[in-house]
Amino acid sequence: MVNFSNKLTKDQIPGWEEYYFNYKMLKGRVNEYTEQTKEGTQNRRRVLKDFSKLLDDEIEKIVLFMIEQQGLIAARLEDLGKRRARLQDIPLLQEITELREDYRSVGLDLVTLLKFVELNASAVRKILKKFDERLGYKFTDYYVRSRSNHPYSQLQQVFRHVGIGAVVGALSRNLNDLEERQGSYLNIYDQHPLAIPKDPIIDLITATADKLTNSTNFLRFLGQHALIAQADSIAGTEDEQHFGSEDKYHFMSLVLNLANTFLYMVNTYIVVPTADGYATSLGAAATACGAIIGSMAVAQVFSSVYFSAWSNRSYFRPLLFSSVVLLLGNVMYALAYDLGSLTILLLGRVLCGMGSARAVNRRYISDCVPPRIRMQASAAFVSASALGMACGPALAGLLQTNFSLYGLTINQITLPGWIMAFGWLVYLIWLWVSFQEPDLGPDAKDFYEGSSSSASTRYFEQEKMEQGFTEHLLPLEQDEEDDNGENECNETLSSSTAALRPASSVASAYTLLTPSVKVQLLIYFMLKYAMEILLAESSVVTGYYFGWDISTVSVFLAVLGLSVLPVNAVVGTYISNMFEDRQILVASEIVLLAGVMLSFSVTGTTYTVAQYVCSALLTFVSAEVLEGVNLSLLSRVMSARLSRGTYNGGLLSTEAGTVARVVADGTITAAGLLGEGRLLNATLLPAMLVCVASIAATLSTYNSLFY
Repeated sequence: MVNFSNKLTKDQIPGWEEYYFNYKMLKGRVNEYTEQTKEGTQNRRRVLKDFSKLLDDEIEKIVLFMIEQQGLIAARLEDLGKRRARLQDIPLLQEITELREDYRSVGLDLVTLLKFVELNASAVRKILKKFDERLGYKFTDYYVRSRSNHPYSQLQQVFRHVGIGAVVGALSRNLNDLEERQGSYLNIYDQHPLAIPKDPIIDLITATADKLTNSTNFLRFLGQHALIAQADSIAGTEDEQHFGSEDKYHFMSLVLNLANTFLYMVNTYIVVPTADGYATSLGAAATACGAIIGSMAVAQVFSSVYFSAWSNRSYFRPLLFSSVVLLLGNVMYALAYDLGSLTILLLGRVLCGMGSARAVNRRYISDCVPPRIRMQASAAFVSASALGMACGPALAGLLQTNFSLYGLTINQITLPGWIMAFGWLVYLIWLWVSFQEPDLGPDAKDFYEGSSSSASTRYFEQEKMEQGFTEHLLPLEQDEEDDNGENECNETLSSSTAALRPASSVASAYTLLTPSVKVQLLIYFMLKYAMEILLAESSVVTGYYFGWDISTVSVFLAVLGLSVLPVNAVVGTYISNMFEDRQILVASEIVLLAGVMLSFSVTGTTYTVAQYVCSALLTFVSAEVLEGVNLSLLSRVMSARLSRGTYNGGLLSTEAGTVARVVADGTITAAGLLGEGRLLNATLLPAMLVCVASIAATLSTYNSLFY
């Protein structure tokens, strides 16, 4: 794999070499500080002061050069404007064509400048990360806090393009004016921005600027929810040659994975409106619905691990196993009513949880879908989950019937089990007929499992494979150098292999979690906990306070589920482009806390439908916004070694969310011992405390989230 210092040198623009961030020198200083600190010859205060000055000098060099280049671009635009003015009276076709090409040339120079800034920004982030890792300081937090918000901040100039919009506007306006538009006298300012015909150079500038500032859109925002790696322009064709190549891609297999995701989410939430009624029909308390709903999540804690490991070697077999297990689990769930057995009911739900193949679905998209459509596939994965979440309760509301068939009771309680069993049977047949198993190859299998040094050796010997693994599973900003330090001109194969080897156990994965990653996982736990409390106890709470029937609860839950996509559309298209992710993160946590607090039933007052519905919408919507931003930040702060293998970042986040659901459902069941009248407040109190803790933890690592 290419060392970052070498990459920085290789990608430098000829003639601009002296203005680039001196990453090699600063990395050498970090190594010196590390040795001196171990020997006790250097104190912490002196190290921070010296390294801060070195960073300030390097960043100032970059910024001054950037301003100089922006001035040159502005001067060229001014000269071109004068030429354009002279053509107003005597428009000559040849000169107009030449002028248009000159404007495009300026645009290309602007793209070059943006790439210069982007490469330097990456170098700054990497050296800050390396300093913290080697010396064990929270230097990034101190440096960003003291520099980024200062009125004379030069760090902001590097990470946020300033004045680029004005240049793009000037280029767009002048190129637009030079186009032959017969019969049109409209100026670009008289039109909506989306209606303006764009020159290809404008799209190129916008794409480069968006990459620099991590700007996003709805599609990308949805894709971030899936924690699936997206293709990078640098990896380009090599990524397509290895993972996600066209010859491995099979459209129907992708559709089957998305269908599996949709059906599983329907299976999860279709029982929510009727779980309390099922519990009481078997002689248990209504609050046992927490155990019924949560038993599926308990099993998923374990199934996620073995499915993640299984997907190293196959996709078809784990999907086949998942379908069979879910079919049997739903049959057991439906039969429990006639058997009068709560045990059979719980075992059926556990069996359904053992069939959770979401790790396989996510892995298939990451490995087998070409980079050119991977973002769309990731967005489809999230959309399938959201639609399944909405369709589950909605379907339960439609199953209002009661009759017997061959001695089996078919009613609103058992029908969810029979309907899902039939759905998985149809899916099983479809899977068997249509799924095409991709060829993973022995090297890929060994590399993912981290079990073969020979596979790693072959990996380094093949140049075409150098960048194929850098973006597996998570859209991480990969640290492309050996984390253990290396000689710039003579890296050893063994050290590079060690740096790339994925975590081989939960313990080794845990050692790779930085404070920022732990906080993001805590936030994910918190939001999933709050959502599960809201959804799982909804039938009991609304029945106790408002007398809602199954149909009303189903409609309510379906509306909540359907809010996911429009909320993500607003956040992904507008809000995420107006504010930093960390700002949205804190704001969402505060709003979620407000929603939880508003949900409490205050003694001496009437608990109204308006209060419950408003607080539920506030909690659910803020949790959805928080999830997208949280996973986006998590993908950036997580170690590159957690982007591969069985114990990857996607698995860790899934486990955090699943454990949160288990704890929430357990809380509902335990709180039920206090009586239905105290259930609401008893479950909301721990949710509020976890939310407060996550906000405090976020604020403690806020400056380390500067990306």
